[in-house]
Amino acid sequence: MKFILGKKIGMSQIFDKDGQVIPVTLIEAGPCRVAQVKTKEKDGYQAVQIDFEGHLKEFAGKDLKNGQQIDVSIFQEGEIVKIAGISKGKGFQGVVKRHGFSGFPASHGTKHGLRAPGSIGSSFPERVWKGRKMAGRTGAERVMVQGLKIVQVDKENSLLAVKGAVPGRKGALLEIVTTKENENNNLQSRGKKD
Repeated sequence: MKFILGKKIGMSQIFDKDGQVIPVTLIEAGPCRVAQVKTKEKDGYQAVQIDFEGHLKEFAGKDLKNGQQIDVSIFQEGEIVKIAGISKGKGFQGVVKRHGFSGFPASHGTKHGLRAPGSIGSSFPERVWKGRKMAGRTGAERVMVQGLKIVQVDKENSLLAVKGAVPGRKGALLEIVTTKENENNNLQSRGKKD
C-alpha cells in the first residue's frame, strides 16, 4: 500500500491524447518524512507515522525507517487512489439545504412555513428520535472519495493531478492512499503475461 500527505491547490483541466478535456484536482503531495515507526513488539500494532508541514498522520504500513523521505515518485499515472480530507464548512443550515427537503407549497394558505421541516414525530415516544433529519451544522467533516485516477505525476514540483474533485477547500490537508483495485489490476496483468 502506498500513502502520502498533500495539500489541495485547486481544480484545473488538462487534455488527453485524443483532445478530450479531463477535469483534475492539483495536489501538492509531499515530500513527507517518516516521523515514527510503530511495531507489534513495542506498540502492539504495526504502523508508520509521517510528517507533512507539521501535520502528523498514521498509516498501516511497514518496510519504512525513521527519517526516510516519501515523495510523489512512488505513484504512477493510471493508479487508482482514495483521498480523504475535511470537507468545506458551510455553517448552520436549514433542512431544505442540508437534507434536500422540499418545504411547503407557496399557496393554499401556507403562511411563514415555506422552508420549515414539518412534523418531527408522533405522540409516542414523546421525544425526538435520535438521528432525525433536522437543521444544523453542515460540512467540516472527514470525507473520503474512492476510485480517483492519477492522471499526471510531476516529480520536479511534487504535484499530482487527480481526475475529478476531492474534499476540502484550497490548502486543505489530504491523505492519499492507493486502493486494492491496483493490486487486482497488477495480478490480472501478471496472469495475462503468463
